[in-house]
Amino acid sequence: AAGAVIGVGDRLDPFSYAHAPLALPPHTFRLAANHDADALEALRVGWGLGAYRFSRYRQPPRQPASLEVDNAAAALDALAACLRVRDLVNTPTEHMGPDQLEQVACEIAERHGAAIEVISGDDLLERNFPAIHAVGRASHRAPRLICLRWGDASHPHVALVGKGVCFDTGGLDLKPADGMRNMKKDMGGAAHAIALAEWVMARKLPLRITLLVPAVENAVGPNAFRPGEVIATRAGLSVEIDNTDAEGRVVLCDALAYAGEQSPELLLDFATLTGAARIALGPDLPALYSNDDALAADWLEAGQQQRDPLWRMPLWRPYWRYLTSGIADIANGGPSRMGGSITAALYLERFVPATQKWAHLDVYSWNDADRPGRPAGGEAQGLRAA
Repeated sequence: AAGAVIGVGDRLDPFSYAHAPLALPPHTFRLAANHDADALEALRVGWGLGAYRFSRYRQPPRQPASLEVDNAAAALDALAACLRVRDLVNTPTEHMGPDQLEQVACEIAERHGAAIEVISGDDLLERNFPAIHAVGRASHRAPRLICLRWGDASHPHVALVGKGVCFDTGGLDLKPADGMRNMKKDMGGAAHAIALAEWVMARKLPLRITLLVPAVENAVGPNAFRPGEVIATRAGLSVEIDNTDAEGRVVLCDALAYAGEQSPELLLDFATLTGAARIALGPDLPALYSNDDALAADWLEAGQQQRDPLWRMPLWRPYWRYLTSGIADIANGGPSRMGGSITAALYLERFVPATQKWAHLDVYSWNDADRPGRPAGGEAQGLRAA
């Protein structure tokens, strides 16, 4: 082919260009005309998203078309962050358990000169992270809290927390087969937080960041935590376990409490937290919760600008009644399925200091079927907007 024309809907949406790498023959192309900077950025990111195929275990059936680009550092960093999420989520738990997730964080820390600390196994109890330990103790791979710190102390401090449940059987409240099939993706929140931290460090942004990833497997075993148990948390609140399949909020509550102790200017968490968010908003729209209207508005506006959409949901506090426990300070669930995504966010908010600016993104982290630029499997959502 001497050349090609591609049809584009929204010139600022990367996915408008994402069909091109596999629709065109596998040659190297260059742009035939100049375009404005924002459209070029979208094109570069979209081309990379469309060319992506997860190739760890098999080679793709064909190579994508290539695009020559100049001065593309910003777009390549954005693309690298999105593909980091996809690769981490797509990797099966055998090769992406808590120990491998730790290794990824260690490699990133070494590359960017960050400090890293890992608290694992029974050390979690000694260091007062009992909820993380309770969820992960039944696995043959020790639960852990991965802590990465980077940046100048004089810069604004941002804490990033990601749910790192590397596989979720549901615990003793065992998931059915179809519900368990894709639970390698239950560390999608951790993948987003890790990718965002790596992106900040790669761009050398004037921030000080703390990345916290509670990494566990929610396994079935003789010492698995049980429905009806009351577990301790770092914040000093007791939690009655209504359902062992609502484990993500349990590991996150210790990490959020620890982040809040450090009084960051901003606290963001990412989690594949609830199926209820998918029922409410479908697979493409992450559910955004925040205790700060300006923060929520900024993230929503960035989502519109970047064509990386998310949707704000309410922290409707009357729904606290769905988390009432008769014997503990709070339950991790309840008999009602009403407002499941909202009640999960309310649970998390309970462990965030009242004065702390905080936002929580409930992400699906997954494409159920192939679409241009969105191959079936792991997906970054709300990341470019963040």
